[in-house]
Amino acid sequence: MAGGDTARDRLERAETLARKVNLLLDVVVAEGGKSYEFADIQMGVRQYGYELSRTRWWRIRSGESPDVVPVEALVALANFFEIDPVYLTADTGDLPERIEKELQLLKTMRRNKLKNIAARTLGDIDIKTLDAINALLDDVEEFERNETDPN
Repeated sequence: MAGGDTARDRLERAETLARKVNLLLDVVVAEGGKSYEFADIQMGVRQYGYELSRTRWWRIRSGESPDVVPVEALVALANFFEIDPVYLTADTGDLPERIEKELQLLKTMRRNKLKNIAARTLGDIDIKTLDAINALLDDVEEFERNETDPN
């Protein structure tokens, strides 16, 4: 533990880790398109030499525990999700390329679904209205991008 490492510092790191892990869970899906369950993750990280308890998993995901998560656990999780371990082990860090691309795909799919819903709901949409919807969606995407960008 570093000299200036306070309980608040540890809690902030735990909250950052929780955001990162929950983002992975939101974006990365198991085969068949379903979300990963705890048992899937536990079995997966075991293949990388770490035994993940349900309590540890809850503490990682909740961000409410200032306990230091063992690096071995983070590396095993990163290997399971097929990402660079630095994403989970560093206090800050860019999204792994794979996760960033999957997020972009999800946003595009969500955007297209919204366009389809708007088109069905509004019937014959004129070009100006469609342009306004597109501009609004671009603004939302820009806002989301700025919210997730640490700089």
